[in-house]
Amino acid sequence: MLNVLIAGVGGQGSVLAAKILAQAATEKGWQVRTAETIGMAQRGGNVLSHVRMGNAGEDIYAPLVPRGKADCVIALEPGEGLRALPYLAPNGLLVSAQTGIASVTADLSGTHYSPAAVLEHLVQATPHFVAVDDKALSEAAGSGKALNVGMLAAAIQASESLDCGLGAALSVDDLKSALVACVKPQFLDMNLAAINAAL
Repeated sequence: MLNVLIAGVGGQGSVLAAKILAQAATEKGWQVRTAETIGMAQRGGNVLSHVRMGNAGEDIYAPLVPRGKADCVIALEPGEGLRALPYLAPNGLLVSAQTGIASVTADLSGTHYSPAAVLEHLVQATPHFVAVDDKALSEAAGSGKALNVGMLAAAIQASESLDCGLGAALSVDDLKSALVACVKPQFLDMNLAAINAAL
């Protein structure tokens, strides 16, 4: 069984990313369950998408990833990666974007938010960590709206090269096939460019 968490804030596309992963798993004949835990997502609140895949033919009964069992955490924002850290398995992979988005609470209170400090903590706290230059990825794709898909590609590539996370269970070709089924045709080229930029 593979457990994946996608952590972000409202509007970053974590729910769509989970749908794409689930589609990729379904196309391979695996049983899959997804769920979201959302905190005021429309106002920039946190969104945590759970994806559980039976890559060894297992039946999946519960949609939520238990704490300490996520093979891979994909953080579309560093602070949300930190928030999801308790879910990461002991030998899990955390892939995080580098750009921070201050929470509404931090903005209103004037609290300083340092994404660099959060990333430094994640490097020390995780067994396998990859930071993604999300600004360069978004620029190459022509839009920040494709960051979620680019981060999926980065997680798949890191899993293969580090032999952790998703391992070799899903490939970039699987991701591209699922993308065609989940994304409107007018957004396909943008998302494919994000995948290519992440590799």
